[in-house]
Amino acid sequence: MSREQRAKIDAMLRQPQPEGPRPVEEIRAGFRALMAGMIVPAGIGTRTVSLGDRPAVLVDPPGTPKAGTILYFHGGSFVFGSPDTALSLTGNLVVRTGFRAFSLDYRLAPEHPFPAAIDDAVSAYRALLDSGEDPSAIAFAGDSAGGGLTVTTCLAARDAGLPMPAAIVAFSPGLDLTHTGESMNTKAGIDPLFQREDLERTGALYLAGQDPRQPLLSPAVFADLTGFPPMLLQAGTNEILLDDSTRLASRARAAGVDVVLDITADVPHVFQSFAGVLDEADEALDRAALFLAQRIRDTRNSTATAFPRS
Repeated sequence: MSREQRAKIDAMLRQPQPEGPRPVEEIRAGFRALMAGMIVPAGIGTRTVSLGDRPAVLVDPPGTPKAGTILYFHGGSFVFGSPDTALSLTGNLVVRTGFRAFSLDYRLAPEHPFPAAIDDAVSAYRALLDSGEDPSAIAFAGDSAGGGLTVTTCLAARDAGLPMPAAIVAFSPGLDLTHTGESMNTKAGIDPLFQREDLERTGALYLAGQDPRQPLLSPAVFADLTGFPPMLLQAGTNEILLDDSTRLASRARAAGVDVVLDITADVPHVFQSFAGVLDEADEALDRAALFLAQRIRDTRNSTATAFPRS
């Protein structure tokens, strides 16, 4: 393990922040600045396309992509973030797997509260299916709120009668807007990035008065995961959202779903973003890439031309 690397990242994330609520645009700008410092792999190709009713960034690996698609949902508490802020993650996934990725620019709260993000994600998935993609060649992946979207999009897709994707990969997913996990208390002060009050503020913007005690808002507590695809949940022991992953893994096992709960010691929320500077981040991304490679099947319809490869 890399104690020195982890200590530097922890200290960087603990830099003093303005106290009290901040304007949404200030939060968004701060997150863009933070994520602009992450290392994006060289050689990837990016271009903006339309997917469903929303823009998306198509991220291609160097060379000829393998047959398979990752539908990626960025993090940001449903309030901030974009495909650009997630580019270190999508870039690392495509380089390690050889698959292309669509990173969805879903609508954000408070302008577009629940269920706008889920609606956009289902629409994007439907667009891939309509273009000729086989669901067994599609995986959902995401981080933080986007990690939660990998699960809630599957719930909504299942309810709409759509087939399940091949797999789910979720980095530090947010899966409980009731905020009732024990780690919300036991990791308070240990988590260098979040406090309960932070999540309650952004959560209220996304909820817009809705009751969080429902599967599409708190799947770790209320979702029936019957029929779900294999799942990989990665989290760090230093995050207050840790029990979102542990509780969802328990629900998955109870529903007969294949699930890998991958917990790394002494790392923060979405530590995979620090690939290139944190050994544990690169190792976790390698495990995620192996998981995806084992589950995405080479069944691309050769007649699908809606999204030609770069």
